[in-house]
Formats: sequence, C-alpha cells, structure tokens
Amino acid sequence: QMNIDYSICQALNYQSQGICSSILAYDVACQWQTNFLKQVQEGAYLQVPDGMDIVAAVGKFHLSAHKLECYPQFSLNFMEGAGHMDGKILETLWAPLS
Repeated sequence: QMNIDYSICQALNYQSQGICSSILAYDVACQWQTNFLKQVQEGAYLQVPDGMDIVAAVGKFHLSAHKLECYPQFSLNFMEGAGHMDGKILETLWAPLS
C-alpha cells in the first residue's frame, strides 16, 4: 500500500501545474481510495498537488470481477474525460515483451 501511494503521489506531482483533475485507474481503486488522502496527510513523503481533484476508477477488465455496486461509481464508461480508456495501457505495451 505504501509503495502505490508513494508512486501515485510522485506521478500526480510530476509536471502537474495547471491540472485540476486526475483520473486514477487502478485494479482495486474502490478499496484503495478510501484511505488514500488520510495516508497522504499522515505520510512524511506523500503530497498531492493543492486543489487537485482525484477521481478513482477501476479498469474495464478488472471491474467485471468487482461487486455490482462498484460499477456505477468506478466505471470509466461514466467518467467525463475518460473517453474510451480501458485502464490497461501499461500491460498492453508490455505484452510483446512477455
């Protein structure tokens, strides 16, 4: 948990001036997002840009294995700005290397 929180904070802070909203697609975002901001407040090395709205999402492949109540809140299909994103770009890029 600590490593993913650190990685996300680093990504959110990298050249993010002027960005007011970020969609974070993560396989277990429905569980992860519950304590993320609390972890940031308590963590000495964790920081989120001031005023940035973080929208948690579960990628389309993983969402089908989640509880039904996760679908309306965490589906990329219903998020403004998500387009046709599936939340699996890294795995798609790594596939030829496997």
